[in-house]
Amino acid sequence: MTNNATAAANGAVVHESEVRDVSLAPSGERKIQWAWRNMPLLQSIKKEFEKTKPFEGLNITLSIHMEAKTAVLCRTLAAGGATMYAAGCNPLSTQDDVAAALSLGADGEPPMKVFAWHNSTAEEYDRHLTKALESGPNIIIDDGGDLINIMHTKLQHLMPGVYGGCEETTTGIMRLFSMAADKSLKFPMVAVNNAQCKYLFDNRYGTGQSVWDGINRTTNLVVAGKDVVIAGYGWCGKGIAMRAKGFGARVIVTEIDPVKALEASMDGFDVMPMERAAELGDLFITATGCLGVITQKHFDKMKDGAIMCNAGHFNVEVDVEWLDNNTESAEHKPNIMGYTLDNGKKVFVIAEGRLVNLASGDGHPVEIMDMSFAIQALAAEFIAENHSKLEPGVVAVPKEIDQNVAFMKLAADGLAIDELNPEQAKYLLSWDIEVDA
Repeated sequence: MTNNATAAANGAVVHESEVRDVSLAPSGERKIQWAWRNMPLLQSIKKEFEKTKPFEGLNITLSIHMEAKTAVLCRTLAAGGATMYAAGCNPLSTQDDVAAALSLGADGEPPMKVFAWHNSTAEEYDRHLTKALESGPNIIIDDGGDLINIMHTKLQHLMPGVYGGCEETTTGIMRLFSMAADKSLKFPMVAVNNAQCKYLFDNRYGTGQSVWDGINRTTNLVVAGKDVVIAGYGWCGKGIAMRAKGFGARVIVTEIDPVKALEASMDGFDVMPMERAAELGDLFITATGCLGVITQKHFDKMKDGAIMCNAGHFNVEVDVEWLDNNTESAEHKPNIMGYTLDNGKKVFVIAEGRLVNLASGDGHPVEIMDMSFAIQALAAEFIAENHSKLEPGVVAVPKEIDQNVAFMKLAADGLAIDELNPEQAKYLLSWDIEVDA
């Protein structure tokens, strides 16, 4: 019995695509083609997959921000023989024209089942993820952990067909480690986010650029001379802070980790608790992955006109729900909501507290996502080839995949590096070599 036949026997259902407007497809296809021409790593991997067909006969369900770079990844996996089912991973990050284009296909590119539209309700968002999973996936590619949650709660009957999957984000990895710790994770998941070629570049340079792209295009305000408060100094926070400094801002970092706080201080930034920073900031950016980072006690201390936004995966870092329920609100500019506090001051939130770089922008630069999605594609191939040897739990990206992506990127950028000669290699691995005084 084939994998797809097994899935069908277990109750899998293939649904028709749910996209906002298929007539938008030509616009989406132009976006996809622009991304494609600037993603040489995925171009190379796609050519290899067309020959090797590592996913022949397999279903892959993917939930990543539904925009052009993600569409290129979907088509790369399909070239390897996969039947693709794609959903978004955030209600505001889906680009309807890209979703339409991916669902219809193009010359030489197969149509796919796509379940996503912009500004979906909570019910619609959940329905789209569920429909993408009801196909009976063999491999799951997740961004934030929503697919894994649904599979382990609502669709457990389909889990026997799952080989494993890949997780894209810090937030999702935290969820997976929690599941693995209490033995509730039922199949292997590759921690793509923890690969060096992901977090060193995507989280730092990708987030650092795309967050400011979303803020600047939405607010149209100068950054130079402002006090910018960045909550969290992980790789994303570091990238955001680096770019803020480049724009001429005075940067304040809030942290709970003493090592990261010291690092921020030695990088030249002020470090203090959020309650103190709340009084000083003109612009607040959260990048922690946690909830309740900025709440009522902070709102009341803020300057009139303070602006808040979020660069973490879920919209829980800024307590927008409290603002919605306890203040007068009005949209002052597209994607900027203003809230009048009891003290008469007005504070603002960009993109409902959702991912500002995608809800107010186009996400990470194309070349950055080329690296991240190259790791995704090769990690999915690793799952397809090795799932029978892997235990349920969180699996590290094999070093050779990380190294391969780095070498591919160097070659694509026209760069080369040195190699150790035999004598050097022996020296580095030896402990008893005599050194002349």
